Amino acid sequence: MPRNAMTIDVEDYFQVSAFANHISRNDWPHLPCRVERNIDIILELLQRHDARATFFTLGWIAERYPDMVRRIGNNGHELASHGYHHLRANEQTEDEFRQDVNRSKALIEDISGQKVRGYRAPSFSINEKNLWALDVLFDEGYEYSSSIYPIRHDHYGMPEAPRFGFRPMGPSGILEIPATTAFLFGRNLPASGGGYFRMMPYQLSRWLLNRVNNTDNESCIFYFHPWEIDPEQPRQQGVSLKTRFRHYVNLSKMEAKISSLLADFQWGRMDEIFLSP
Repeated sequence: MPRNAMTIDVEDYFQVSAFANHISRNDWPHLPCRVERNIDIILELLQRHDARATFFTLGWIAERYPDMVRRIGNNGHELASHGYHHLRANEQTEDEFRQDVNRSKALIEDISGQKVRGYRAPSFSINEKNLWALDVLFDEGYEYSSSIYPIRHDHYGMPEAPRFGFRPMGPSGILEIPATTAFLFGRNLPASGGGYFRMMPYQLSRWLLNRVNNTDNESCIFYFHPWEIDPEQPRQQGVSLKTRFRHYVNLSKMEAKISSLLADFQWGRMDEIFLSP
């Protein structure tokens, strides 16, 4: 059975795109951070199950928690970029995007001493309208991206994209490794983690991942955020019912579900699974 890639998008609860209209970036430095506490729990979980993972890390977080970044690397995990300011790729100009991904890459490399090879756009915000972003990533030294989700969603998605790794800009361009979907009933169903994993029964998520491993004979990518294992995080007021449900549903169950997932599958880093030696 193929080994799967465990990935963590390292950002804090107040940085999620769904809260962007409610929490100003100017307020970020003044809000209580929970990320270091949550990352330490995740590192312990991974160590307990002898699993390795890729941490797509915000530059803003890395700059403020350099010791945490070094702990991730020293525990044998891959450090990759999630941009600096959690700006959606499809809401930036080409120059703005280049500056953002260059800044985060250089910062994480300087802190960790580890080469940054991968990037994930916040909210999977690369699609058919801004594929130029992949050329920018390649120009800036990235070797792979995991920024396209081949599903339909109200905030992201490129349903016509290939389900597995491909090179959208040609054979010499960057490798795009889409978030995992299972093809059922004539459509791609999300099987990668995040809010879907919190909402679905664990047995269904496990079945979808097993289907991709056994039917497609492909490695899966699973992702989650540190704030998803933190039911004690400060609650945001004034957000819509849909946003509140998506963000807070089943947070108290997430850590146990992640532990089950780590036990039921073999997990590794993105670079080790998808990049040639």
